[in-house]
This record gives sequence, C-alpha cells and structure tokens, in this order.
Amino acid sequence: MSDHVHDENCNHEHDEEAVFVVTDEDGIEHEMVLVYTFETGDRAYAVLLDRNDPEDEGVIFRIEEDGEDEVLVNIEDDEEWERVMKVYEELASKEAEQSDV
Repeated sequence: MSDHVHDENCNHEHDEEAVFVVTDEDGIEHEMVLVYTFETGDRAYAVLLDRNDPEDEGVIFRIEEDGEDEVLVNIEDDEEWERVMKVYEELASKEAEQSDV
C-alpha cells in the first residue's frame, strides 16, 4: 500500500477524509478511514476504521516512509504489537476521561 497519510502534518488542503482500501486475510476489501495518528518511540502509527462499519474495531498500522511518500505497514512483530496496543489503550483512556469532563 503506498497511499499518503493525510493528517494535521500535511502541508496541503484536504477536502475529504483520507480513505484507504485494505484487503483482509480472507481477500475481502474494506474502505478504511484514517481517524487517529500517534507516535511511540521513534515510530508513528495510524488508526483506521471501516468506513461502512464505524462500530467495528479499528485497525492499527505502522507508518513508514518510502521515498517522499508515507505508507501503511502491518505490524508483524508480537512485541511491537503489544507495545503499540498498550500506548493506544492509554491514549484512548485519557481521551475518554477528557470527554467525560
């Protein structure tokens, strides 16, 4: 996948939401919307939600640079996945606390 990640760090205008087509392990394509990016350590990650099923759980990808583009990459390493999930859960918990105030 070689789509540019559109977020608040982009230096151009965005008229519509960033949509990515992601193929799951069964070969089914899903339109995914970028809803959140975060960093931990020296890596950046993107959280995407299914555009047609926003109640479904999000998917997290690592953001890597490919020349001048940013690409979304599956997280294959179990240790990295555990670290990323822990950070994401902490961020989500803090955001939920702030919205309750």
